[in-house]
Amino acid sequence: MFEHFTAETIQVPDAEIFVRHGGAGPPVLLLHGHPRTSATWHRVAPRLVELGFTVVCPDLRGYGRSRGPAPTADHSGYAKRAVAADMVAVMRALGHPRFGLAGHDRGSYVALRLALDHGDAVSRVALLDCVPISEHLSRITAEFARRYWHWFFFAQPDVPERVINADPDAWYQGDPAAMGRENHDEWRAAVRRPEVVRAMLADYRAGLTVDRRHEEADRAAGARLRCPVLVLWSRRDDLPGLYGDPLDIWRDWADDVRAGGIDSGHHMAEEAPEQLAAALGGFFAG
Repeated sequence: MFEHFTAETIQVPDAEIFVRHGGAGPPVLLLHGHPRTSATWHRVAPRLVELGFTVVCPDLRGYGRSRGPAPTADHSGYAKRAVAADMVAVMRALGHPRFGLAGHDRGSYVALRLALDHGDAVSRVALLDCVPISEHLSRITAEFARRYWHWFFFAQPDVPERVINADPDAWYQGDPAAMGRENHDEWRAAVRRPEVVRAMLADYRAGLTVDRRHEEADRAAGARLRCPVLVLWSRRDDLPGLYGDPLDIWRDWADDVRAGGIDSGHHMAEEAPEQLAAALGGFFAG
């Protein structure tokens, strides 16, 4: 897994970020979702290297082998603004002040925040299985609550930690054949650590509080994504079923947005790596 990539830990102001990077050419930063680690990209990253890119795959703060601050009552330590700042610091440490950016699931919210807060650093951004958190929350229906119930469970104090840590193997289930054995084993080891579980829950708690407020403040101020935006969704997941064409939402956030579907379930980087790498490679080469 990640043959010819370098693995290292980079110290940023209040976190330690584990990162894999390799290749030569224009830099691209890939951000994973919950409950994955950077290893979720193990089938996509080498393909992007073959297409001529430098590829950087970090574990988000608190996930995998990255370490963040202890969670606090205001959730600011796991706000997407703080995590986005980590990523900018990592890329600068690796010599990439400007880069292409892709994020999936929770990583897509970090990518959105990074592109809004650090527009000069982002040449293009791809947002995978994503509409903004505030857009989800402004459209809550019974169907949304059924599908996204875990957002609200994870936001409760203390109880989710007790439930998940009692049997993380039962809570988080994955197929090593579908994920790839090394990816599966790395992910499984991570979710068995209570400090990782707590940080992942802090991510969700921030989503319903400070992250939502940041997005609503952006909308009130008229902030928009000025770089080219690619929105991709998993055709066998729930986003189109909830909202129809996600492009209709993203036109209110971006000046230059294009969109399309990937023929996969939710974990597109593991299930459809060739199709995803081709879509990302074509977009970032543009």
